[in-house]
Amino acid sequence: MKAIKSRLLKRLEVEIAASKTLAKTSCLRAQRALLFARHGHMAEAREQLTDLHQLAFQHPHPEVGAWLHFAEGLMSYYTDFSSAAQEKIARAHAIAKSVGLNNLEALSAAWLAQLAYVRHDLPEMLRLAQACDESAAGTDFSARYRLCTVLGLSHHFANQEEQARLWYAKARTHAQAEGDDAALSALMYNMAEMRTAQARRESLASRFAPGAVASSGLLLGADSIKHYDEAVGGSVKPDLTPVLRAQILTVEGDFEQARLLFEAYLPKAMSTGLARLGSSLLADLAWCRVNTGQTEHGLQQAKEAEIELDPLCDVDDRAITHSRLAQVYGLVGDATAAERHAQSAAAEWQEFAQQQSAWAEALAAAQLQPR
Repeated sequence: MKAIKSRLLKRLEVEIAASKTLAKTSCLRAQRALLFARHGHMAEAREQLTDLHQLAFQHPHPEVGAWLHFAEGLMSYYTDFSSAAQEKIARAHAIAKSVGLNNLEALSAAWLAQLAYVRHDLPEMLRLAQACDESAAGTDFSARYRLCTVLGLSHHFANQEEQARLWYAKARTHAQAEGDDAALSALMYNMAEMRTAQARRESLASRFAPGAVASSGLLLGADSIKHYDEAVGGSVKPDLTPVLRAQILTVEGDFEQARLLFEAYLPKAMSTGLARLGSSLLADLAWCRVNTGQTEHGLQQAKEAEIELDPLCDVDDRAITHSRLAQVYGLVGDATAAERHAQSAAAEWQEFAQQQSAWAEALAAAQLQPR
C-alpha cells in the first residue's frame, strides 16, 4: 500500500512529537489513526486505536475517551456504513459537550448531520447542522468541511445545483486549509456521485441522451478521483469509484465496459456499504446484460434486483430500479412486466419530486449560509 502524502499527517506528527501531556498525545494519535483509515490504511488504523484503548484503560481521561468513541464510530462507518457509527459518534458528541471539547463537539455534530442526511432524516440533519454551525470556530476546518459537504449534498439532492456549488466550494476551502487530502478526495467523489445520480435520473426520463456523457465531464471526474487517490496514498473505499464509472458508462450506452466493471467491483461494494443502492445497481447490470447478448442472465439479474428492492431505500433509487426494469422487460418483449414497472416508476418519480420540493423549502427556511 502506498505511503500517505498529506500535509495534515505531517502536522499531526509534529504536534504529537511536541505534546507535553499523555492525554493530548493520545487525542492527537487518535486523529492520526483516523487519517490512516480515511486513506484506506484500515489495518494500521486499527492497530493504532487498539494501542490507544489499552493506554486509556490504564490512564482514563474524558477527552481521550471522547476521541476514541468518535474514532470507533468512523471506523464502523468506513467499514460497512453500519448503524453502529451513529451510537458511537453520538456518545463522542455527548462527552465532548460535557467536558468543553469544542472542536470535537462541532466535528461530531457535523458527522451526525451526515448520518442523518444518509437516512434522509431532514429535520434531524438541519438541527445538527445548526448545532455545528453555532459551535464550530472559523478554524475548526474539519468540522466546517463536513458541514459544508453535508449541506452541499442536501442542496444537490433538492435539485439546487447553484447553492450546492457554493457549499462544495467552501468545503474545498476548509479541506485545503486543513491540508486534508482524504477530505478533498471524498469531496470529489461525493460531487461526482451526485452528478452521476442526476444523469441516471435524466437518462431514464429521456432527458440525457446517449453520447452526452463525453461533454458532461462525468467520466473525467471519475477518473480524476482515481488519479488523485493514487497520488495522495489511497482512499477508504477504492471500490466505489469503478462502480461509479460503471454507472456513467451505462448512461452513455457503453454496456460491455459497464458490465465488466459491475462484475468486478459491485459484489464487494454491496457487501461493504452499497447494499441500500443494490436494487438500482443490479437493475443497471441487468440492462447491460440484455444489451450485450446475455438475455437469460440479464433476466435473472432483473429478478434479483426486484428481490433486493427495499421499500425503505431512497425514493429515487426505487424509481431508478423500476424505470430500468421496465426497460429490461420491454427490450426482451415482456410487455406486462414492463408496464407494471413503468407504473411503479411513475409513482416513485412523483414522490421523489415532492421530496425534492420539501427539502428545498426546509433548506431555505433554515437560512444556513456557507462560511
